[in-house]
Amino acid sequence: EAIEELIASPPTDLPLGEGVGQAVVLEDSLDRYVDHLLLSIPGSLDGLRVVLDCAFGAAWRAGPRVFRESGAEVAVLHAEPDGSRINVECGSTDLSKLSAAVLREGADLGLAFDGDADRVLAVDERGEEVDGDRILGLVGMRLKQQGRLKNNLIVATVMANLGFRRALEEDGIEVLSAPVGDKFVAQAMVDHGSMLGGEQSGHVIFAEHSTTGDGVLTALQVAHILLESDEPMSELAHFYEPFPQVLINVPVRSRDDLEGAEAVWTAVREAEARLGDDGRVLLRASGTEPLVRVMVEAADEGNAQATAKKLAEVVTDHLS
Repeated sequence: EAIEELIASPPTDLPLGEGVGQAVVLEDSLDRYVDHLLLSIPGSLDGLRVVLDCAFGAAWRAGPRVFRESGAEVAVLHAEPDGSRINVECGSTDLSKLSAAVLREGADLGLAFDGDADRVLAVDERGEEVDGDRILGLVGMRLKQQGRLKNNLIVATVMANLGFRRALEEDGIEVLSAPVGDKFVAQAMVDHGSMLGGEQSGHVIFAEHSTTGDGVLTALQVAHILLESDEPMSELAHFYEPFPQVLINVPVRSRDDLEGAEAVWTAVREAEARLGDDGRVLLRASGTEPLVRVMVEAADEGNAQATAKKLAEVVTDHLS
């Protein structure tokens, strides 16, 4: 409110040029950050072989350093500070090179940061992707086993697969849904007393160690859990079978019309009643385009396809 007030009525004596602010260099900032990360795990990573893809981005120095200081054997990809190639055919937006490197190196785990290093995705020892939901789930289950998962609650987004939710609930973990977006996940964690939350994109928040997503922190936590486990990453991350999911993007006149389209919501309620506990429906307007996204999950793929197609036709009839 104070900022808005200043924008509405700016002072007339604002400083200009060299009078604006100051620059302060923290010479030991990287050392302090690495120490903070290493203190987040109770032991070393001796014996673990890891490949890191730093995406030519913010993790290029801290990522390899913290893993080496933790004792892991580390192979590194795309770890030069090249601002012209950030996320270009590398990092969490393209796992192909990481996957090939994991197989080539015989590594236990591959970890891919994004450009600003607030997210991380993994690749198991077979070179197959481990997305953010699987990372979130395996961390949550390990914390619960250790009696450290506050309220036995994690926060995921509405896009998390029904199979993911059921597996965690069967393990005694409540899964709270938040809208897509890390700010919504963070707020839900505060509101409901959760220490762990995240998204499929690999943005995971460990409230015990940070107030926001930190890809290097997440990577270190996952690596330590893997080292402590008797299972390879392919089995550790395979704690659920995803329900078949169908997503249809329907062009509409205005995405703002969805909220008041009662005929559409009636069709959604009818579809949910037919699916029962073996499926779910999610309709949401795109945040950037004139589209309504129709997503259906069901135990049977044919049922998911048919339900999504029917709902998409209803949306077209009433909003296009």
